[in-house]
Amino acid sequence: MSTHDAERGAGVPGPRTGPAPDSARTDEGGAKAPGLTARTDERGTKAPGLTARTEGRRPQAPAPRRSTALSSRTRTRLAAGTLLTPFFALFTVAMIVPVGYALWLSLFTEKQSGFGFDGPRTVFDGLGNYATALGDQAFRDGFWVLLGYCALYLPLMIGGAIALALLLDTALARARRFFQLALFLPHAIPGLIAALIWIYLYTPQLSPVVAAMEAGGIGFDFFSAEGTLPSIVNIALWQWLGYNVVIFYAALQAVDRSLLEAATVDGAGNWRIAFSVKLPLIRSSLVMVLLFTVIGSLQLFTEPLILSRGSGSAVTSTWTPNMYAYSAAFERNDYGLAAAASVLIALVAAVLSFVVTRFTNRRKEARP
Repeated sequence: MSTHDAERGAGVPGPRTGPAPDSARTDEGGAKAPGLTARTDERGTKAPGLTARTEGRRPQAPAPRRSTALSSRTRTRLAAGTLLTPFFALFTVAMIVPVGYALWLSLFTEKQSGFGFDGPRTVFDGLGNYATALGDQAFRDGFWVLLGYCALYLPLMIGGAIALALLLDTALARARRFFQLALFLPHAIPGLIAALIWIYLYTPQLSPVVAAMEAGGIGFDFFSAEGTLPSIVNIALWQWLGYNVVIFYAALQAVDRSLLEAATVDGAGNWRIAFSVKLPLIRSSLVMVLLFTVIGSLQLFTEPLILSRGSGSAVTSTWTPNMYAYSAAFERNDYGLAAAASVLIALVAAVLSFVVTRFTNRRKEARP
């Protein structure tokens, strides 16, 4: 054996034939020396490349990224909540709290004790105030007055507003802006002022309208039992007709003009276009105006109250349900009865609103 072979046998390292893999390199203590390691892909197989040196510590996993969609959804909810909070706060203060207080107040009544020497005491009466209101003939007659008012007021209001809006929407109409302002201007006048103006116009020896009617041989007493209801309907029409005309006219302006042109090409006249094209397309506006008009009719109060004060009319202090509640609260100081009457009026309004909405929805579903 040669000297070279002996040296190799004694453990003297010989020349390397190639670089050793990084994973096989260790230091004197047997630990892996810092160097290059292989990367593994998501499936667990090794991929060639460079990674960080493992100097006795494991590489940290990247922090999870926050979802952009979740952050955007959260921001949207916060913005919606911020914008809706003032509305719900005002709705709670102006609507929920008064209704709840009226319900609570309607369950109590005041009774005298000790032969009247101890003063009135507030006691729990349950549904006694509701029974008293429903058993009062004056309260029930007020709803009959409202029924007659609605029978006269609703057709004139809805029909007149639709007719005027259709006239403004025609191509032959001129000075639309002027007529819109002229029709809407009475709505800007408060109901109290409007009632005072019309009382002057209804009063004989003062009104030029009554004088002109008498000169033409027309005699009509606006304050009589037969003339009171038409007088009040006239005041309400004068004040609210222009408001509904503006709503209907705005809805007609949103109708696609290509549909109207197609109907004209097919030979449809103005009447056919109005009743077969325009009115069906503004159905939602019709339902909304009808619903608001019905609810407003149940709240009839200002006009008859003004007519009952010093005009010599047939309007009494309990002519409508609202006037009955007002009289019970501020003339008889029976706040429990007034609260019960108010709650009953609100229930009637809710039922009528439900009936109107249900009826219009059924007709809409029945149409092909």
